[in-house]
Amino acid sequence: MLWYLTLVLLVGLERLAELRIARRNARWSLERGGVVAGQGHYPWMVALHTGLLAGAPLEVALADRPFLPALGWPMLALVVAAQALRWWCITALGPRWNTQVIVVPGLPLVTRGPYRFGWLRHPNYVAVVVEGAALPLVHTAWVTALAFTVLNAVLMVVRIRCENTALAMAAGRAAA
Repeated sequence: MLWYLTLVLLVGLERLAELRIARRNARWSLERGGVVAGQGHYPWMVALHTGLLAGAPLEVALADRPFLPALGWPMLALVVAAQALRWWCITALGPRWNTQVIVVPGLPLVTRGPYRFGWLRHPNYVAVVVEGAALPLVHTAWVTALAFTVLNAVLMVVRIRCENTALAMAAGRAAA
């Protein structure tokens, strides 16, 4: 259990690093006329992600969930792959990446990194979905994985609509 708690704490530290980058990037965007959208759903997103990081180890401890190697090791590989995808997205978007929806009008869409594949408009959210299911399942916290997945699906519908609308408005066209 201690190694699993360490893994979750490392993911939590990674989230804190993301928030530092997001704060810096928000300043960059706002200095260039960036427009913030979707503030209503943002606190729910923060609560959901905090719940994931707290809920998974709590479930493991309270429900005495075992580590099952046949499930745990592949899920750990997916957690690592999700982190790699997330940081590829952060790197590709550069100062335009953020945890909030902030769009600088007039800037073209990013078409490098994972964004060069036109069939996947939101690869960062793929990382969120994979990690949200895989991190709890590393140590069979299936209730947390299920709850996060369902709640995140609802939130992603709102978030992606918000982001698509904001990007379309910044480009001067109707939302897709």
